[in-house]
Amino acid sequence: MSAPLATALPPYATLLGFTRYVDRTGPTKATFVGGLRRQRASRSGFNPHGQFVKALKADIAFHTGGTHLAGVADLVKPRWRPLYEALTPGATRWLHSLGEPGQVDLAQTRDALAMLGDLPVKINPHFGVRYADGRAEVVRLHFDEAAPSTEATLATLHLMRRHSDAVLPHAEPVLVDVRRGEAHRMPEGVKPEQVEQWLAGEAAAFRAIWSTAA
Repeated sequence: MSAPLATALPPYATLLGFTRYVDRTGPTKATFVGGLRRQRASRSGFNPHGQFVKALKADIAFHTGGTHLAGVADLVKPRWRPLYEALTPGATRWLHSLGEPGQVDLAQTRDALAMLGDLPVKINPHFGVRYADGRAEVVRLHFDEAAPSTEATLATLHLMRRHSDAVLPHAEPVLVDVRRGEAHRMPEGVKPEQVEQWLAGEAAAFRAIWSTAA
């Protein structure tokens, strides 16, 4: 890769990309970051979950209890139907776990840019949820077949909490494992300063790998 192009691609990660990175070990970290860099250089990438997220948000916003989720697999291309059919049962269980549909509303969130040392990380929750009693949650969805690891969960929740004033003030961060319908929240006793130190080290290594992948 030429020097001008390398200069035009400063290190950068989305919340999903960074948390998937911290979940890896050894040489797989370098392979993963190299893939992210190439993807950014080519401006490629496709989100197969877009229609699914819209259906889930519609069920929350319109208090429909899962009717949008129930029909969304029929609206996508045949190649994506098995994926949507695998995601729907767990997402529906989580939706029902929120309580009576009329007592839950969709809340608008905003993206934020976190700086971990010199590494920008885009904090982009999928949506927010606001309850009738005034509580609010900022939600990030996990779609992978494997359940989220302890490291990925902790990183996701910490960074969303760190920037809660920007994404949705006074909201508790929640990572929803869509396939299993489980909501993960910050464990008690976690020391934010220790998590911050850990993530700073991961970010520094990410930057170094990104530069050598040029």
